Amino acid sequence: MNVEGNENTQSLDPEHELPAGSPCDLTAEEVQKIIDERDSLRDKWIRTAAEADNFRKRSQRELQEARVFATGEAVRPFLVVLDGFERALHHTNGKKPDAGEVRKGLELLHRQLQDAARKVGLEPVEAVGQPFDPHVHEAIEMVPTDEAPEGNVVEELQRGYRLRERLIRPAMVKVAAKKG
Repeated sequence: MNVEGNENTQSLDPEHELPAGSPCDLTAEEVQKIIDERDSLRDKWIRTAAEADNFRKRSQRELQEARVFATGEAVRPFLVVLDGFERALHHTNGKKPDAGEVRKGLELLHRQLQDAARKVGLEPVEAVGQPFDPHVHEAIEMVPTDEAPEGNVVEELQRGYRLRERLIRPAMVKVAAKKG
């Protein structure tokens, strides 16, 4: 509705156009209908905003629960190794252990730990004998040698790991350099 004398005022679209005449020409019934429609739209807006807020809170809670569940599933394979360490500590309590038996026990625990790591998708990065790859290896030292091709890894100082396809930690290595 354009107000006379004001050329800058735009007309409302037909769906939202007020009845012809000035606002004073509206009947009490028409005014009440407009107020009721306004209140109804405000209630719908408030309910929609509350639903959106509840959805956001529920999504955050479900994401946190999924993280806890995933962490629990990732930790479960390591419990076998923890149990093994506890048995070994209990078995040697107050006794002088035989070095051979200790070695066997450590090897068993090491295998169990490797198996647990593989179950959650953790794999070691290949290093020794491989060409140096800056994407998965971190060169700590260049070693002059004729025993390995130049640029190949000759020693692994710390193993690197991938979790599925993602590199978690690069392998710290020594790399062969041309002697002389």
